[in-house]
Amino acid sequence: MSTTHEHYYVPAQSKWPIIATLGLLTTVYGLGSWFNDLKAGRDEIGGPVIFFVGALLIAWMLFGWFGNVIQEGRAGLYSAQMDRSFRWGMSWFIFSEVMFFLAFFGALFYVRYWAGPWLAGEGDKGISHMLWPNFEYAWPLLENPDPKQFPAPAGTIGAWGLPLVNTILLVSSSFTVTFAHHALKDGERRKLKGWLALTVLLGVTFLILQAEEYLHAYRELGLTLGSGIYGATFFMLTGFHGAHVTIGAIILAVMLVRVLRGHFTPDEHFGFEAASWYWHFVDVVWIGLFVFVYVL
Repeated sequence: MSTTHEHYYVPAQSKWPIIATLGLLTTVYGLGSWFNDLKAGRDEIGGPVIFFVGALLIAWMLFGWFGNVIQEGRAGLYSAQMDRSFRWGMSWFIFSEVMFFLAFFGALFYVRYWAGPWLAGEGDKGISHMLWPNFEYAWPLLENPDPKQFPAPAGTIGAWGLPLVNTILLVSSSFTVTFAHHALKDGERRKLKGWLALTVLLGVTFLILQAEEYLHAYRELGLTLGSGIYGATFFMLTGFHGAHVTIGAIILAVMLVRVLRGHFTPDEHFGFEAASWYWHFVDVVWIGLFVFVYVL
């Protein structure tokens, strides 16, 4: 016979799903307009403003929605079935993120190993060479087929400078968040706070160094989002990853605040566990970026 603890918790009606939908729509529309420099008219607002309005809507939604979830969890309203639901939901979310990055890695590989050589006259579609007869393919692409429309960058970011430092930082952060997780399960709150704070610090340092790398690319190398397919793939992959690191660092900072307020127990801490899953995913993606974008 079932008990009340096995019943599935049904929350009250919420405004957050529709706000999430509007926020995502606004953000994606603004980002697309921003990247393509689109405006409805001379005096109309542009993509960056629309994007940041959408981002603020999403931030409001996340703060409110997750705040409700925290309150419900602290009130003991969730059952074991709800815990399994959260775990499946987080698993599918990370799977969707894996597919998101695979799409961009696929675009990178398609350009490098098929489309680029075809435009240079190689392969079974080498007839494409007639579009730019003088084009010679080499990766990284520092000589674009149409340099008047897409000026090529003067150089690329070397793998063994800031990218290597950032790799060390993120790999180290995977260890520190794991140490924090073990400390939580062992009931060692002091170690938990220290390791988690260090993880947040490593993530923020990564973002600062990536911003410095971007400034160097734009100002000194002419490597921009509009500098041809190499610049486009470079900034789409590293930029979206940087956005995920930003989100992950904010999530871990929230976990740190909750830990300081006495939340989580050795047996009930899925919020922390989900944050660590996400952070490990971000670290693994960066290793792939370091190898395929910077090294090879």
